[in-house]
Amino acid sequence: MRSRELGSQEQLHLVPDISQAAAAVMFSTESFEQKDQFDAWCSWFHPVFNIARAEAEGNFIATNKIWNLNGLIVSHVEGPSVRASRTKANIAKAPVDHWAVSCCKSGLNPIKTNSVVLEAPPKVPYVWSLGERSESICFDEVRRIEFLLSRDIFEDLAPALDDWRGSVLNTPLGRVLGDYMIALERWLLSIEPEDHARLGNAVRSMIAACLAPTRDRLTQASPELNGFRAEKVRQAIRSHLKSPSLSPDALCQMVGISRSSLYRLFEHCGGIANYIQRQRLRRAYETLSDPSNEQSIRDISEELCFGDLSSFGRAFKHEFGFSPREARFAARDGSPVPRAVQPRQIEGISSFADLLFNT
Repeated sequence: MRSRELGSQEQLHLVPDISQAAAAVMFSTESFEQKDQFDAWCSWFHPVFNIARAEAEGNFIATNKIWNLNGLIVSHVEGPSVRASRTKANIAKAPVDHWAVSCCKSGLNPIKTNSVVLEAPPKVPYVWSLGERSESICFDEVRRIEFLLSRDIFEDLAPALDDWRGSVLNTPLGRVLGDYMIALERWLLSIEPEDHARLGNAVRSMIAACLAPTRDRLTQASPELNGFRAEKVRQAIRSHLKSPSLSPDALCQMVGISRSSLYRLFEHCGGIANYIQRQRLRRAYETLSDPSNEQSIRDISEELCFGDLSSFGRAFKHEFGFSPREARFAARDGSPVPRAVQPRQIEGISSFADLLFNT
């Protein structure tokens, strides 16, 4: 293994100035010559960590993206396996004592702190502190996201974070937090920097609810929890549209929520069964609109679990205002696919917000 420490004039800090919210900062070794890539990575993390290479010489392409969400630092690391250590000397040179909530999107990244070894599977977060010595190693290429929480700014969460420090959050709400952390990066790429402070408050509520789920905290975080749970259900539905066993009970098992919670999440859509059927009809529409697709309309309806061709045709026309045959003919002729003449009225829709929930 090869490691490197740099002088003070070359120091780059992992924890940026948290006094101001800013757009994402990204560091990548890709622009460096191959011989300098690993040294650049060491420089980026020095003096917070010492980095040692855990594999043979060669290319070392790695990136670190950082967002400041009103004092909550979100760090995403992607790169080859390394050993990262935080020694007494590192703590003296970079005396930050942030709590860290880490979650691997893929790969394993066990970490040894003063008193415990933390080993968490992908998508399960764990809590540790930059204020104590630590050593971690990535066995494979790693994709890890972390929340770095200042003790000054997150003083109200101190009891919960200290209770969980040195622990893997392998609980139902802990796993929800892990999935939320992974999804957060995608959201951060699409929002404006001026919205970071507001998002930071939402993330803070989510962390509090998952680590110390009091009634008040769960209520405060309910928009984030419900929105995230609904997105998980949508993903499960999209992945199983062709499965005859797709049902409310199956979704509850896949996503890990109760039946009553599932029904509440999709009240705005006319119910979960209605939402599933609409997604199947949309998939059928996409298939019929593809001029290169040779499946028969009957095969498409059966593949998407409709009981018979006539019920599929009625549901399709009710949804879109034209028949499956018309959609197919229009696609093959190169004509615009016909649209419904009048917007369909949906029970429970009385505002633009309701419409958004129904998409």
